[in-house]
Amino acid sequence: MGRLNTGVAKAAALLLAAGLALTGCASGSTGSTAAKASDAKVELRFMWWGNDTRNAMTMKVIEAYQAANPNVTIKPEPTDWGSYWDKLATMTAGNNTPDVIQMDEKYIAEYGSKGVLLDLEKAGVKTDGFAPGTIDLGRVKGKLFGVNAGINAPIVLANPKVISAAGATLPDDKTWTWDQLNAFAKGVTEKSPQGTYGSQNYGAVEPMLRVYLRQNGQDEYSDAGVGFDAPLLGTWFENMQARTADKTFPSAAEATEDMGKALDQTMAATNKAGLFYYWSNQVSALDKATGQDLKLMRPPSKTGSAKDAQLWYKASMYWSGSAKSKNAAEVAKFVSFLSSNIEAGKVMGTERGVPANLAVRDAVKAQLSASDKKVVAYLDAIDAERGKTPAITPVGGSDIQLGRYSQDVLFNKSTPAKAAEGLVNELKSKVKV
Repeated sequence: MGRLNTGVAKAAALLLAAGLALTGCASGSTGSTAAKASDAKVELRFMWWGNDTRNAMTMKVIEAYQAANPNVTIKPEPTDWGSYWDKLATMTAGNNTPDVIQMDEKYIAEYGSKGVLLDLEKAGVKTDGFAPGTIDLGRVKGKLFGVNAGINAPIVLANPKVISAAGATLPDDKTWTWDQLNAFAKGVTEKSPQGTYGSQNYGAVEPMLRVYLRQNGQDEYSDAGVGFDAPLLGTWFENMQARTADKTFPSAAEATEDMGKALDQTMAATNKAGLFYYWSNQVSALDKATGQDLKLMRPPSKTGSAKDAQLWYKASMYWSGSAKSKNAAEVAKFVSFLSSNIEAGKVMGTERGVPANLAVRDAVKAQLSASDKKVVAYLDAIDAERGKTPAITPVGGSDIQLGRYSQDVLFNKSTPAKAAEGLVNELKSKVKV
């Protein structure tokens, strides 16, 4: 994608640059980074994945940064998600890694462990002002390899159309338990037309599994590798099997078909499920697909107390830098700008997730859509209830086969215990720490 050289883009860039000057950030300098940065001419290559909307927003921010930092040229290298990781791997193998990289949670440990990523903290990136614990989302073995571009969290979505048609009343999400969720969903199924269910099959939803693991003293991963055992996973599969048998969940065939559909074609999106389970950054798309003002709810707890739900913030994606960049201080300045500058945040909004920098988050609230306002309110509400910040997905951990083993249980190809043992053993064989 070429530069946005239209009058609109230039005007937006100049206005943003003016905003930077008024807020004392015209140079983009932050703390120790400013002392290290140079006034010499610098070119930074910047690679990210995204759609046309993201690309246009990012280009406006680049134009603004260059206007405020005339010695710096940012060379944009946007691409699509499907080819992004192959391109980055090829560049890295050829010793041609971009200076600034949009990074994903499932790959940050892999690239960090291979010495590809810059320790941003050491380089001088600005980290103050972030919600407590959210900077740690980018740490791998003590090194800050990524500053999150936005955050999200596991969420239960309730469809008022399906629930009201069944004559049901939602439980209080601050006090509900797994048993209450199951009982509520079963009641909705029983009073709904054939093909409509009280709940999506949460047994195959990774963030819901992780909630369950954390509430039982384990987690998907730990600093030592796989963080959960087969017996606990087996109880998760047993519940899934029981909820399918009593028709709280869709049938095995329906659930399996649903797993392979695009978001806007799922049972959730087509008003065929009362409750469904996603990351909070997917709320806007689901509101639009269903045509409903979906209610956002916390996942249930074992004890009936939201403080025991063990929720967490997940980085939607990161800003990272190349360890081999010849301009590490300038990389840190630009990453600080992307993640912490209020005017830049206003341009990007919540497109990459809700800002973890609290000043930026407050600044963008007024311009948010109704769906995004619900998400920000949800993240604010669970902030004081969060559990321990989870370990980063280790090398090999992105290949957890929850869907495949769930289907084996659903179609009685395996018992819950055997499927759990198979998944854990397979994952342990892949994970490297």
